[in-house]
Amino acid sequence: MTTVVRRRMGVEERRQQLIGVALDLFSRRSPDEVSIDEIAVAAGISRPLVYHYFPGKLSLYEAALKRAAEDLAGRFVEPHEGPLGARLLRVMRRFFDFVDEHGPGFSALLRGGPAGTVGGAPSVSTVSATNALIDSVRQVAYDQILSHLGVTDPSARLDLVVRSWISLAESTALIWLDGRHIPRAELEVQLVHDFAALATVSAAHDAEMSELLRRMVEDEPDDGPFGDLVIRLLQSAS
Repeated sequence: MTTVVRRRMGVEERRQQLIGVALDLFSRRSPDEVSIDEIAVAAGISRPLVYHYFPGKLSLYEAALKRAAEDLAGRFVEPHEGPLGARLLRVMRRFFDFVDEHGPGFSALLRGGPAGTVGGAPSVSTVSATNALIDSVRQVAYDQILSHLGVTDPSARLDLVVRSWISLAESTALIWLDGRHIPRAELEVQLVHDFAALATVSAAHDAEMSELLRRMVEDEPDDGPFGDLVIRLLQSAS
């Protein structure tokens, strides 16, 4: 008869295992619907042992949230190679990969985390921690976009364009999760078009934005996302 020997994990290794298990469960169901018992069973340990590493589900959720935020922020990192439209499209594909993989958790992240213990409302500390993580992801996305635009000191109008686009990507993803009625590939392209559209409208009001827009599109191929937008607009106008 073969005896299975269970390897004892170190403290940090066990903590990371529990975070991974919790993140997987939170990715498939709202964190409010996942119990400590389920996390313990999935990790192959007892409920008291979960509490040995984390004082409660909230602290485990926050640790999982931190890992998810770091993962999401990494999706916005893109090599400075090729046309800008193609780069943005690759970023949007990775962004929607994350949204697709972590639907309920992504929704909870943007909507303030799991419910707290007072009246079913999120606790102040949870909301604060969640907002800080969200803001850190937004800042990474913002810095990456400016880097690809070759801008270190953005004007007020460019700042508005970039931050508005990041907010649009978030809200689009949340709406898409509520039914997935539009193919995600279409939304990925549409969001790249939205960035170009926001920049174009801003360029109509500002000479500096107009020059930036010119640099954005001067090397864009006809079969790229920006070229595709121009063709679509011409076809709809004819």
